[in-house]
Amino acid sequence: MTDQTHLEEQLAHLTRAVDDLSEVVARQDNEIAVLTRKVEMLMMREAARESDGGGSVALSDQRPPHW
Repeated sequence: MTDQTHLEEQLAHLTRAVDDLSEVVARQDNEIAVLTRKVEMLMMREAARESDGGGSVALSDQRPPHW
């Protein structure tokens, strides 16, 4: 195998690896966007529940059951 052939083969493998990683990053970007929207929705829902009075004691204000 000549040096040029070897370099072309390496370049092809590296190009494929970069393309694969690019797809992974794009998919993760979409997943992060979806999860961010869900977290924002949950935070808004919890804020609304707290502003409505909720009628329950926050877990951080409760004594642990072993007390």
